[in-house]
Amino acid sequence: MNKQNSIIFVVSLCIVAVLCLLFCSDNIKKPNSEQNSSTISTSVDNLSTTEQTQPTTNASNNLPFKLSDIPRYSGSPFCEVNNNKPYLQSDELTTDSFKRFSELDSLGRCGVAFACIGTDSLPTEERGAIGMIKPSGWHTVRYDDLIEDKYLYNRCHLIAFELSGENANPQNLITGTRYMNVKGMLPFENRVHDYVENSNNHVMYRVTPVFEGDNLVAHGVLMEGYSVEDSGTGICFNVFCYNVQPYIEIDYADGTSWISDQSDNQLKTDTQDSRVSYILNTNTKKFHYPDCSSVNDMKEKNKEVFTGSREELIEMGYFPCGRCKP
Repeated sequence: MNKQNSIIFVVSLCIVAVLCLLFCSDNIKKPNSEQNSSTISTSVDNLSTTEQTQPTTNASNNLPFKLSDIPRYSGSPFCEVNNNKPYLQSDELTTDSFKRFSELDSLGRCGVAFACIGTDSLPTEERGAIGMIKPSGWHTVRYDDLIEDKYLYNRCHLIAFELSGENANPQNLITGTRYMNVKGMLPFENRVHDYVENSNNHVMYRVTPVFEGDNLVAHGVLMEGYSVEDSGTGICFNVFCYNVQPYIEIDYADGTSWISDQSDNQLKTDTQDSRVSYILNTNTKKFHYPDCSSVNDMKEKNKEVFTGSREELIEMGYFPCGRCKP
């Protein structure tokens, strides 16, 4: 074979090799992106199609609803928002636990707190002191005759300590009424905690404080929860919890407060309507709200229904449940 023929032969082999490579690459199976996308969209039918942003400043400027659209407080500690569907998006869902907090804005106010709650998020140590934290609008004020626990304000965790182990974090604490903390937020926090602990699944959990203008105290918080592995079957809510306290008026601009003019008449009405149904544990001598998760753990022989006032039960030697706080 002469030199010219050798060159032609080598070039031909190279061309054949390139063509073989191209043919093989075209036949490699590509990921079915359309299938993956439809699977995700099917699993998030309970989610909203309206996007909620993740700002690091005043979250109230980026809400997918207007504060004026929220019904006025009328006796219930919370109301459903967006038909109870979270504003979470499919690409925000994960089973990797995390927690993120916004930087305080120029007025020292908290922003969005966002987390994926799993069993590895739950606290492993006792809760410590938080009295050194002074959230925006904070006042230490008591109304001994009107509020059971005396103090108007709590340092309210956006992501509850029982869910995250976060305690004295200034980016996670707002000035909230005792009523909002216990009657509004706590039932949802307990639901998420019990679900995660019992299922070992994950819950996307977001809490957004809602401020109006330059007010230092939030009018309330938007709470969103969605269980990931079961596509919202276990946990799915989107609620606004009112930062109010019965019988007390609040100036949200600076947190000052005073007794409502209608408090005397309201107190008389509430006293007349103070008969409530409780579930008693005759063994532990504790009383619970009927929907308290601890009720399910009671033995039937120790369970008793009582209708009357809280004061009557305490006089009978019973103590309020530490979870539902009746």
